[in-house]
Amino acid sequence: MTFAALAAALMLAGPVSTPVTLDSQPAPLHGALLTPEGATHAAAVIIAGSGPTDQDGNSPLGVRGNMLKALAEGLADQGVATLRYDKRGIAASAAAAVSEAELTFGHMVDDARAWAAEAATRTGQPCVWLIGHSEGALVAQLAAADNPQVCGLVLLSPVGQKASDQIRAQLDAALPEAMKPAALAALDDLAAGRTTANVPGLEALFRPSVQPYLISYISQDPIALIAAYDGPVLLGHGTTDLQVPADNSERLAAAQPRAKLVLFDGANHLLRAAPMDRAGNMATYGDANAVLDAGVVPAVAGFILAPR
Repeated sequence: MTFAALAAALMLAGPVSTPVTLDSQPAPLHGALLTPEGATHAAAVIIAGSGPTDQDGNSPLGVRGNMLKALAEGLADQGVATLRYDKRGIAASAAAAVSEAELTFGHMVDDARAWAAEAATRTGQPCVWLIGHSEGALVAQLAAADNPQVCGLVLLSPVGQKASDQIRAQLDAALPEAMKPAALAALDDLAAGRTTANVPGLEALFRPSVQPYLISYISQDPIALIAAYDGPVLLGHGTTDLQVPADNSERLAAAQPRAKLVLFDGANHLLRAAPMDRAGNMATYGDANAVLDAGVVPAVAGFILAPR
């Protein structure tokens, strides 16, 4: 190899991204394993938040900027390999969608557990970390329960209350008084594990086909889960998160005193610099040039790699 060729090869060196396919029904799931240029000191699975979010953290609903890809790249520079994936029914995993009437929260938990096993096999690590963002934090908590393949949890912008309580507060704040009794009664049915009648004006929320998913989702209690978890936990939250305020992480930390809480000053739900002003805060969601808060990668990598 000539000197010029060697120099060019060195310039191109860096983390290696490998497509990964995971067997599933009705079709395979797809993701990417990003391994460090040098030695791999730890491995993690990155679990995206709610909605049609792909492995990079982007969504056709207006979220851009490759948040999760940036997190993976930053961790690779610190020696942490990551496996991130397109959610079932999204992007390259679109063919793996199940019908809305069949989908439950358990599908996402089972997928996360399967990706954790795949990450451990591919990296040769005895266990892997689960890094969950927003709703993905709840998925991570459930996937980690009684799972020896999980080293610990990194919960970023997590919800710190039952979804039923969160939805109840949102409905109470947003609905006209005349609609509240029917809406809250329907929510009570779902929280008790029963299907319910649709609510006029709220068909999008209470349509029959989505009720099995809602029943499986709103019964989960992140406070009880973190209190029972005996592995290491990092809670990371932005102080200008308007979507899931930082007091959610504070409630989780209170329930599990061994957890480490890190607040990223001036960062929003996507862990990007953002003002408290709602318009300015929301504008960062669609900004393709927005970057992660500078404290996120050091906090996550430092926690994962800390001696124990």
